[in-house]
Amino acid sequence: MRVDAFDFTLPESLIALRPVEPRHHARMMAVLGEDIKDNHVYDLPKILTKNDILVFNDTKVLPAQLYGRCGDKTMECNLHKRISPISWKAFVKKSRKFNVGDVIQFGDGALVAKIIAKSDTHQIGEIDLEFDVKPGELEAKLHEVGMMPLPPYIAARRNIDAQDNGDYQTIFAKNEGAVAAPTASLHYTPELLAALDDAGIARVTLTLHVGAGTFLPVKVEDTNDHKMHAEWGLITPEVAATLNKVRENGGRIVAVGTTVLRLLESAVDESGIIQPFSGDTDIFITPGFQFRAVDILQTNFHLPRSTLFMLVSAFAGLDTMRKAYNHAIDHQYRFYSYGDSSLLFRQTSYIP
Repeated sequence: MRVDAFDFTLPESLIALRPVEPRHHARMMAVLGEDIKDNHVYDLPKILTKNDILVFNDTKVLPAQLYGRCGDKTMECNLHKRISPISWKAFVKKSRKFNVGDVIQFGDGALVAKIIAKSDTHQIGEIDLEFDVKPGELEAKLHEVGMMPLPPYIAARRNIDAQDNGDYQTIFAKNEGAVAAPTASLHYTPELLAALDDAGIARVTLTLHVGAGTFLPVKVEDTNDHKMHAEWGLITPEVAATLNKVRENGGRIVAVGTTVLRLLESAVDESGIIQPFSGDTDIFITPGFQFRAVDILQTNFHLPRSTLFMLVSAFAGLDTMRKAYNHAIDHQYRFYSYGDSSLLFRQTSYIP
């Protein structure tokens, strides 16, 4: 499909620079075909049923935005995918200034890395960094010298500060490895979880280490020409069995976030059975995709022409999402990572 089919105009004033407080008071637009209803995230216990199950991503965001120096050259980079316990792939601004073998000093030398490879896989400067640390030491060093990797549409409009250390982390965060937050679950609080428990709505977690590639612009004219970034994910046998049991009993699987949906749809087989999963996925979901795992998707509002807007258009229908986003703009919903939420119900027919 043509990428411009997923374009729309968003007023800059609707880009959220901070989350609402408390988080579960964010607005939530429920979309079921032509039916659009305005709710709040705290309404979820009344919308879902005790047969449903919520699936969360328990990845934890690392402070993966780094500033370094190599001689008289400065480097700004964002780690985006772990290669080994001591090496990462990173997106780099002005990558032509740097060469394989260069040694980079981060945090005035508190963390040192060598460039071991360069490429332009994603039409952006990309390098492989090997850090001068022992396995198990890197994460602590990143907390010492790194900054929270806020999305460009926020970082370009204000400075990253200490408040973001908490704001850009979900309450499910446990397994370190992400360099972007699974933002749909930023809305969840202990109070909301207690209300969901009281309503008898179950929940499980999986892990998908979200990469900075999620923010890469789509620079091609046709979706067939776009190369999706790969991310590492894990679904345990126990979680897969629980989800399959819910489906057998007539319940619905509710993916909290596009990261959860992408991993579940990577793991499901042709008969609709979710299999255990461990490894990379580069699944790219556009209209015409046959969904087999997820029935309901909770997600924030996404960028024009982005792979994530393509995904929600595949899930709920492109015409439906165009109308829904027009409604969101007209009703002043807050967009992107720190913005409001939507609850999308899967369409029953698919666009070829």
